[in-house]
Parts: sequence; structure tokens; C-alpha cells
Amino acid sequence: MSVINRMSEIIGLAPIADKIEFICDSVVDCDAYTRSKIEYLVNGRNIPAFLLIPKGEGPFPAVLVNHQHHSQRNWGKSEVCGLVGDPLQDFGSKLARAGFVVIAPDAICFEERRVNAAGTEENHKEDEWNHFLALCHGILTGETLAKIAIEDAIGAISVLNGLNMVDKTKIGCLGHSYGGTTTFFAAAFDKRISYAVSSGSVVSYKYRMDNSTGIEMSSIIPGFLKEFEVADVIKEIAPRHFLIVCADEDKYSKDAPQIFESVKEHYISKNAESNLYMKQYKGGHQLTQERFDYILKWIIGFS
Repeated sequence: MSVINRMSEIIGLAPIADKIEFICDSVVDCDAYTRSKIEYLVNGRNIPAFLLIPKGEGPFPAVLVNHQHHSQRNWGKSEVCGLVGDPLQDFGSKLARAGFVVIAPDAICFEERRVNAAGTEENHKEDEWNHFLALCHGILTGETLAKIAIEDAIGAISVLNGLNMVDKTKIGCLGHSYGGTTTFFAAAFDKRISYAVSSGSVVSYKYRMDNSTGIEMSSIIPGFLKEFEVADVIKEIAPRHFLIVCADEDKYSKDAPQIFESVKEHYISKNAESNLYMKQYKGGHQLTQERFDYILKWIIGFS
């Protein structure tokens, strides 16, 4: 059994249709692009998302933007589309203005996928507890948060893959922190993703455990560490383009340089060393204007 198939078996990933249709709830004109509120199904789960489509002639490159966590469960797709929160998370509108089709879904337990609240209204006091319950229930049933997060991301790629205006050779994926972890797992399992950026999220399970660094609930995969590490996941992205963005004082990407060196050997074996990139900054976990601009410039280079 191949490495990727064994990983899929451990996680319990189910097949996802190559193309997924969606229902459009509303459309907002944003000058250079339109922002549609859409819903679609992934293995029976209803996924709310924003779909940003540039005006003009296609085909366009396309990007899946996975939102961060930041203990702000009321902000998911809306933050990465510039409607709420940190402007340095707003990759969606910037890329749409640059001519990219962008899909930005809510992750499980965020924004419209919360149990006791919906939308971007203030964090509900039960949000954290319900997220923990979803973790527990998933471990009991096999429908772990990790399984759901990866399948939902692949489903978002299938939505892009079903759009005539999208250049299927230029579908990318990006995310910071929680979204960055979703990104490298999705890119490993979905070969339709031609390039990916993971910011503030490349760190080994071993480092987290040795240094009592928190492990986000969608990264908890029972039994995974017996056979694999984060570096093994990222190796499966080869020979496609992958950028690691990290910082020297960020505990959530602390050993990213070591992981990069390990993965580089695999890229070399695929004659694709030039397709693996790392940009390390001084500082902590949060995105800075410098990092934000660098990520945008790197992605726009694929258009």
C-alpha cells in the first residue's frame, strides 16, 4: 500500500466527487468581482461558502482560502473575504481583484457551522464546548474533525473544478495557522491542487508534544503518529509547488526549517527541488503586512 493510501486509510477519508454543484443564495457586486454566498454538499454535510468571481473574460486561476482559528469561531469565511476581523487575513478580496476565482468555506464549528449561533455575531459561550464535543463524537464514530476538514477542503476544490471559467491547471490552496494545516493536508490528498501556501502551521507533532504546544482539534488523528509525521504529509505534495511561511518565534511553526530540509530530500528525488520554498521571518505567529504581501505576490505569480 502506498504512503498516501495508508494515510487515507488511517484518517478514514471517503471519496469526493470530481465536480460538485452548488446553490447560490445571494450575489453582491464588489466592483472588480462578485461575491456569491453559496451552499454545497460534501458527503452529506452542508457547506456554506463565499465564491468570488472576477469580472471579465476567463479562464481564471482559482484558489481555495482556508480561514484561521484564533479562538474566533464566529469568524470563518467572512474574515478571509475582508468582511470582518483582521485585514491581514483578507486574501480573498485581494486575490479576486487580481483575477482569481476564490472559494472560502466555513470550517466545521465556525461561523455558520456552529451549533448555538450562526453568522459573524459575537462568539457564543458554548462554541468552544460544542467544538470539543464534535471532537469527542468524531473519535467515537470515526468521523473525526480531521477527516471532515480534509474532505470539506477537497470538496471546495471540486466546486472550483466544476466551474467553466476556472483554469483547471491553476488551482491553488492557502491558509494561515489552522487554515495552513488544512492546506497541506488537502494538497497532499488532492492532486488537482497545483500549488499551495501554508503559513504559521508547519510544525511536527513531536515538537508540539515535547513542548506542550497546543494541538488544534482538527489535527488530532488517532493512531497517525505511530506511522507518520507532518513531514510525511508534506512530502506527498511533491513535485507540485509548495511554500512554507514561518517565523523564528512562532511555536506553531518552530521546527519548520527542519521539516523543510527533510521534505527537500524528497523533492530532490522527484527532480523538483525548485518547487519547494520556505520564507522565514523574525517574529511570532500573527501575520504581518510583510508576510501578507509576500504570500499574495507568490500566488499571483501563478496567474
